[in-house]
Amino acid sequence: MAITEQDLLAALASVKDPQTGSDFVSTRAVRNVQINGGDVSFEVELGYPAKSVIPALRSQFIAAARTLPGVDNVSVNVASKIIAHAVQRGVQLLPGVKNIIAVSSGKGGVGKSTTAVNLALALAAEGAQVGLLDADVYGPSMPTMTATSGKPESLDGKFMEPKRAMGLQINSIGFLVDEAQAMIWRGPMASQALEQLITQTRWDNLDYLVVDMPPGTGDIQLTMAQKVPLTGAVIVTTPQDIALIDAKKGITMFQKVSVPILGLVENMAVHVCSNCGHAEHIFGHEGGKKMAEAQGLDYLGALPLKMSIREQADSGRPTVAAEPDGEVSGMYKDIARKVAVKIAQQSKDFSAKFPTITISKKT
Repeated sequence: MAITEQDLLAALASVKDPQTGSDFVSTRAVRNVQINGGDVSFEVELGYPAKSVIPALRSQFIAAARTLPGVDNVSVNVASKIIAHAVQRGVQLLPGVKNIIAVSSGKGGVGKSTTAVNLALALAAEGAQVGLLDADVYGPSMPTMTATSGKPESLDGKFMEPKRAMGLQINSIGFLVDEAQAMIWRGPMASQALEQLITQTRWDNLDYLVVDMPPGTGDIQLTMAQKVPLTGAVIVTTPQDIALIDAKKGITMFQKVSVPILGLVENMAVHVCSNCGHAEHIFGHEGGKKMAEAQGLDYLGALPLKMSIREQADSGRPTVAAEPDGEVSGMYKDIARKVAVKIAQQSKDFSAKFPTITISKKT
């Protein structure tokens, strides 16, 4: 009996997306089905980077297709295609950037910058083109965390070229000022400097630009939320009540300016003694998880309080770069996939499809 496309698609529907639980047929990710006797071929298009899970998915699709009688050979190509998604109303996308992710916290000292750089590295490790912007104009840390320095080049006198390290495109106010210089700027000056840093960098075909936001909900954060095309925000907090109070303020700010919250990361959730293995919740237990549930947010995951994470960031080789196959790197990659999947489920940006309207005076 001849193999039909309907039979093949029914068989392939048994393969579920490990990130969403949905099958790839109903979400129209299966494309270009070809059947020639006992030879079948098809493509699967993922809306998020998933380099580490593609081999397993491909094996599952082949196994599913082979459950049909008469199938001799199966050819399947699983690949990612990342597109631009909708941002705040009235804000234009940045040239060369498809999606911007703000990594934010209401309070300093919760590991936001460490989370941001490892999130960027994890997205890059999963196959995406990623940029990293250090938006903390008062305390830039990305030059140290990425072992980059020196003033950015400008090939045309108008745009800065981003630094490149560990597969990332990077820019920071720290490249433009002396490391020992105190940034004594009022809010409007700092906001303008940040806006120029974002818009006057020649980002090169980025799938994601991860922005390490300064802590708090002041002028700079509000400028970012109102004038920069944000696809969504990731909130970083520790489990303790004081951090959660401030994190809630950050959530409220983004909600008021219609920036989607992609989820919450609970950092320093548990400390495991390197000598005896005793686990201790120094900053409280599951405070971030409970707040995510109360706020209706996705809980992206918990990260440990571990000396190696701090040491690796301080040395300019953050965890995902220093130990790409380690347990903690796996946690960061899992969080990165969840963020990318959340973005892929959002509305697409159609601004590029709109015609340009010009008004001319009739003579």
